Amino acid sequence: MFCRVKPSGPRRYLQLVENTRDGTATRQRVLATLGRIDDAATNEKLDALLESGARFSDTALLISSLQSGTLETSATVRIGAPLIFGRLWQQTGCAAVIAQFAADRGFGFSLERAVFASVLHRLMVSGSDRAGHAWLEAYHIDGADGLNLHQFYRAMAWLGEELHDQRGATRAPRRTKDLIEEALFERRRTLFAELSLVLFDTTSLMFFGQGGETLGQNGPSKQKRPDLPQVMVGVVLDQAGRPICSEVWPGNATDVKSLLPVVARLRARFGIGRMCVVADRGMSRPRSGLMCRKASAALSAETIDALEAQGIEYILGARAAAPRRATSC
Repeated sequence: MFCRVKPSGPRRYLQLVENTRDGTATRQRVLATLGRIDDAATNEKLDALLESGARFSDTALLISSLQSGTLETSATVRIGAPLIFGRLWQQTGCAAVIAQFAADRGFGFSLERAVFASVLHRLMVSGSDRAGHAWLEAYHIDGADGLNLHQFYRAMAWLGEELHDQRGATRAPRRTKDLIEEALFERRRTLFAELSLVLFDTTSLMFFGQGGETLGQNGPSKQKRPDLPQVMVGVVLDQAGRPICSEVWPGNATDVKSLLPVVARLRARFGIGRMCVVADRGMSRPRSGLMCRKASAALSAETIDALEAQGIEYILGARAAAPRRATSC
């Protein structure tokens, strides 16, 4: 059953039509002619008819209520990402370890939930804590309802708190995040597990504004902004590609030799037997960034000697030597 417009000369009529089957053929039967489609009276009768019939159709009733302004609406939230990454958060032990270290702190809110919400934001879109707080309004995270922006700031500050015990500290002091990394590593370590091979990759991150006077230093910039302070960041991965820890040190540490104390610290923290340092050409040149070809060769040899002296494997980027031009007599 449907409505159709039937032209008749200059006039057009609205009809209610029903389809009927006669054997293999389909025939249309006019049930009623509702009047001329351009007639105001017909339009009013049609509205009244549809409104009356809407009581017996959930879809039509919903549309009618929406148009009349009587439909009660509720907010919608996204749950997919919190469910998926929330399960991984539990399985990897992040939730339990962070809750354990935060148990004796009287912050008045869940540090673990605030850290998870910040991690989820960085996984999905990244950005600042302020941007993350606004972004999370569209998501439902169990236990994170009502978290304020200043609480996200306090959670990040807690992760970066310096520890009283600084044994083994090198370029950067030990912080709360180091305890969490070590506890997570111990949770997945078995009696016969060993780190026969890890990868240590480095990069630099520039930043705007004030702060970070200890680590924020000027150095050769991958982002082509040598005027901005930066920090060096290194990430350690095991053979399966799982992160073990991250390290941060001053942004003017631009040669591999300056990383050797950090490497020694990593080997002591996690009992690493074999390590491969992966660094690009920017980590193989002097701090001034200017050198001749002989100085470059000497620096590379010196760097390699220092790595090999500690039994550290390496993958170092270097500029290929320019081919010599052929000369004729």
